[in-house]
Amino acid sequence: ALVPDSAHGTNPASCTLAGLDVREVKSARNGLLDMKSFREQLSDRVAVMMITNPNTLGLFERDVLTIARELHDHGALLYLDGANLNAIMGVARPGDFGVDVMHLNLHKTFGTPHGGGGPGAGPIAVKDALAPYLPTPVARRDAAGRAFLDDDRPESIGKVRSFYGNVGVMVRAYAYIRALGAEGIREAAERAVLNANYLLRKLAPRYPVPYGERCMHEFVATGEPFLEHGVKTLDIAKRLIDYGMHPPTIYFPLIVREALMIEPTETESRETLDRFADAMLKIAEEAERSPEILLSAPNTTEFSRFDEVAAGRKPRLRFEPSRLF
Repeated sequence: ALVPDSAHGTNPASCTLAGLDVREVKSARNGLLDMKSFREQLSDRVAVMMITNPNTLGLFERDVLTIARELHDHGALLYLDGANLNAIMGVARPGDFGVDVMHLNLHKTFGTPHGGGGPGAGPIAVKDALAPYLPTPVARRDAAGRAFLDDDRPESIGKVRSFYGNVGVMVRAYAYIRALGAEGIREAAERAVLNANYLLRKLAPRYPVPYGERCMHEFVATGEPFLEHGVKTLDIAKRLIDYGMHPPTIYFPLIVREALMIEPTETESRETLDRFADAMLKIAEEAERSPEILLSAPNTTEFSRFDEVAAGRKPRLRFEPSRLF
């Protein structure tokens, strides 16, 4: 399996769980897939390439049609991680740019729960050629229009679980799609892209964006200029809590040093975006003039910084009131 170096860690992990050896495809200087690296890795031994489009830098892979065609010429499939579908839904159809199979991140695109363990759901979409292999049962309708579960699929890989998944989450996503309609879905994507580019323009003078002068629904800035003051991206994120805002994703993707991934989505108003941008610009000033404020942040919460290494190695997953009193 081929996986870009900008991919989320779950992509190579998923390929490995499927029994595939993973080969990394490098990114070019413009943040897009390096076609030379791609072609060096491509051979008849490749079963699939897993990409995210737009990619995790918030850039649309312009060579995706060429990538899909060359994969297909070698008998390989193109798998799309739908994490960033929010930027193109209602505008572009993955099947039209060569995708054979993809999953939808309902929590990132279609209004379902996110965080705290979910519940989550990730439906899989495939092209007709792969449909016979989908897990059973498959929901269908008979000639009279009655719904039924079809288990008579001889080429299916069979059941992958003993249950049907989080059906309620699927219903919620379906309701969201129906409520917005085709025009609303497209408008949501367009607003997500507009909001991200608005923030990019406001923040780039203080937080450089290594890849792309414009973006899709997200962009990745860097806190590297503040290292000379002893301030890291983690400190910037912690200080943002003092301004009453949840920090963005940091240190991902790995190809951007001191990464700050900023993804405002379509739901934020201009007032909220301005408030976030103002806070980030004030933090940049603090990092240069009073770095100690950031190094001790957050300063307004009951608890400040936790030992994240210890928490990862010895997690406590049960609430114990006695530890608080």
